[in-house]
Amino acid sequence: MFTGLVREVGTVVSFDDGRLRVESSLVAAVGDSVSIAGVCLTVVDGDRKTLAFDAVPETLARTTLGRLAPGSSVNLEPALRAGEALGGHYVQGHVDGVGTARSLEPEGDSRRVWFDAPPDILRYCVEKGSVAVDGVSLTVAEIDDEGFAAALVPHTLAVTTLGSLVPGDEVNLEADVLAKYVERLAGLRSLHGDNG
Repeated sequence: MFTGLVREVGTVVSFDDGRLRVESSLVAAVGDSVSIAGVCLTVVDGDRKTLAFDAVPETLARTTLGRLAPGSSVNLEPALRAGEALGGHYVQGHVDGVGTARSLEPEGDSRRVWFDAPPDILRYCVEKGSVAVDGVSLTVAEIDDEGFAAALVPHTLAVTTLGSLVPGDEVNLEADVLAKYVERLAGLRSLHGDNG
């Protein structure tokens, strides 16, 4: 479980045969979970400067990770530990799909970004609800038929990869898990009738 509050931006050192190695100052042991661009991966090796992860074909097919190359920047967040503050929203690191940055407009020191999203993700987006974009917890500011907008504050622009987005960039999207549970429970209720 993650919060969507990026701890640092790491740099891809290598990505060979599914083994991703990222330069990072995070302290993590083999077996720990780390969100890499919003994707929950398990540490399989590491030293004081790098962490290594294995990405299976399923992960590569459903996320942007397969497009990473040496020098790519990625958002990093270690898993939430018991007792730590939940400052963003519940993020699982289970990417629902890939979206695309449609447009970026300055708003003072911040920026409004529109993301195009597949319909099966967009159906879970509500104005003022939460969504994770490349592992960053964002608030949905606006919705249209093709996607959603989010206002990126200066801090987010400065400390995440979202500050370097340009139109056409692909991003990992994870809808709020609570919306999925509500849909599932509502569907079960309608299947079994309303006994209330």
